[in-house]
Amino acid sequence: MSTPRSVTPTRRGILAAGGALGIGALLAACGGDKSSGDAKSGAKNGAWSFTDDRKVTVSLKNVPQRIVAFTGTAAALHDFGIDDQIVGVFGPTKLKDGTADPQAGGLDVDKVTIIGNAYNQFNVEKYAGLSPDLLVTNMYEPGALWFVPDDSKDKITQLAESVALTSSRVPLVKIIERYAELARSLGADLKAKQVTDAKARFEKASESLRKAAASHRIKVLACSGSPDLFYASNPGISADLMYYKSLGVDLIVPDHLDKGGYFESLSWENADKYQADVLMLDSRTATLQPKDLAAKPSWAKLPAVKSGQITPWSSEPRFSYAGSAPLIEALAKAVENAKKVS
Repeated sequence: MSTPRSVTPTRRGILAAGGALGIGALLAACGGDKSSGDAKSGAKNGAWSFTDDRKVTVSLKNVPQRIVAFTGTAAALHDFGIDDQIVGVFGPTKLKDGTADPQAGGLDVDKVTIIGNAYNQFNVEKYAGLSPDLLVTNMYEPGALWFVPDDSKDKITQLAESVALTSSRVPLVKIIERYAELARSLGADLKAKQVTDAKARFEKASESLRKAAASHRIKVLACSGSPDLFYASNPGISADLMYYKSLGVDLIVPDHLDKGGYFESLSWENADKYQADVLMLDSRTATLQPKDLAAKPSWAKLPAVKSGQITPWSSEPRFSYAGSAPLIEALAKAVENAKKVS
């Protein structure tokens, strides 16, 4: 993606900051290498185990019934049929007007307890009060729990077991398959119509994108805008971009990547370094959108901008067939309709 995904000071500087309280006596009150294929399939009761992408095997006496998860993670599990077990979320969940953030997907955001609505706003006391069985989140860097603040991580992980699934350096479809495995272990029926229909839509969308990319040889740049910098993303590390590239999309590869490898940060004066026919612009609520960028002369001069060939990019995709299919459809349409302008 264009803005940093790894849990680094640079990344955190882009995201909103907050605070988390200590938990004191609540810690005491809330006590309590196999393949992932060993996880109980579709079980609702009985012993449960799952090996996550840290190669950590989590084992519990019963299938988790009180799950707290990163918002996008919870939304992906919801797409696979895990709903009532999700009691709390952390991460972008509600917009300022009270409606659901896009990362929440089909979650009922009024039904779950919001532990924190932005980075570093993880309320540890509220989390402890939910008596969680399991915490689930993404992992953009090895061992780093996404949106779990480092300064309170030790307290948080004492309250319940955690599962982390990788979210980068592996093609999108592989990560979706891992989420499906986790959902199945938690009791989801992967043969349910909502799941099979979503998978069929995903596969159809992928084929449409493959055909569009083959018939329209245009250059695409995945990017993001902040007040001071323009980020050109690396399709060799972001899961969704890796997948799109495998389908034939000609995604521009930045030649001077920042630490972490996710993107190249450019001053706005150098925003035209990479000439693209289509811009995939980061659509997250924390990033600048076309209306916000209109006043920047260097943005207005980009060929894709002058031609109106900008398509929204969900740079933190929902790792489910239902969450990803619409994104692929939108990109296929953008490529199909694009003209060579660079």
